[in-house]
Amino acid sequence: MSDNQNTKGSILSFGELLLRMCPDGGGQWLAESKLPCFIGGAELNVANALALWDLPVKYFTAVPENELTSQILDFLEAKKINTSAVYKHGRRVGLYYLTQGKDVKNNAIVYDRADSAFADLKPGMVNWDAVLEGVSWFHFSAICPALSQQAADVCLEVLQAASRKHIAISVDLNYRPKLWQYGKKPVEIMPQLIQYADIIMGNVWAEETMLGIEVTPEMHESGQQSVYLKEALYSSERIMDAYPRCRAVANTFRFDAGRGIEYYTALYTGNRFYHSPTYTTDTVVDKVGSGDCFMAGLIYGFYNKQDPQQLLDFATAAAWGKLSILGDATTQTVDEIYNIMKQ
Repeated sequence: MSDNQNTKGSILSFGELLLRMCPDGGGQWLAESKLPCFIGGAELNVANALALWDLPVKYFTAVPENELTSQILDFLEAKKINTSAVYKHGRRVGLYYLTQGKDVKNNAIVYDRADSAFADLKPGMVNWDAVLEGVSWFHFSAICPALSQQAADVCLEVLQAASRKHIAISVDLNYRPKLWQYGKKPVEIMPQLIQYADIIMGNVWAEETMLGIEVTPEMHESGQQSVYLKEALYSSERIMDAYPRCRAVANTFRFDAGRGIEYYTALYTGNRFYHSPTYTTDTVVDKVGSGDCFMAGLIYGFYNKQDPQQLLDFATAAAWGKLSILGDATTQTVDEIYNIMKQ
């Protein structure tokens, strides 16, 4: 882990702010002329959780300068998210549409992000030294480099700047196949970015797609937790071997169990392998943001130097709890998450 993590500076979350339009599945929103809207984006969801849990959080994105974005930034500031690093240029905020109750990996998602202010960022445009002032932790996800080669180049630029400053870096290997449309496969882009990461979070299938770490072909047919966890350990060890800077790898497992969800996670750090309790629920309100909540829980634990098992259990309970909360961002307090862990 970077030595700079010992300095309790701000946690900077880097990514595109999105508005999620959330129609119901039956088309009632058309009859009622009501279309629910949530402020989202994976990295903003992480920032929201960390601010709610009383950690110092900055957020970097790019938005046009207009009345709409002024309202949005005021809303985030009211949540104790420092928006001073937000870069203002361009013409529009990115959107996506997702039918209520569906997963972001589902065909129900429609992106409308082309030519957004964030997508139009270019290398050399932003003073990263100024953005990273007072920052001891930098978080990004694989969604940004999925947008375009230009976006991937911006990611590389800011990661190199953060690395020069010895800032701890975390990444969520979010895989969004609908976004990787510019002629490059994730495995051609992500390894050069991942080399800067101290904490890597994802799942074994995303690690195969993005880092080329193959999953045992017959693994999925087993359906056995012990087999999945063994695969997580194997994948984690391979990542550690390939990326010397990495100090922790976390894997999540979320499966549909009938009408509900089965959820558990794993963490490999300090040459030891940990796994969480298994959570199940028949009631899922909103699948969006659960993984972001897990990522926030990891950052919360590492930032506060918690025991690995404790921080994994906290992150897992936070992610599972998010499944019962409407919207992109969690509303759970630290105490409420600890109460879940006691159940």
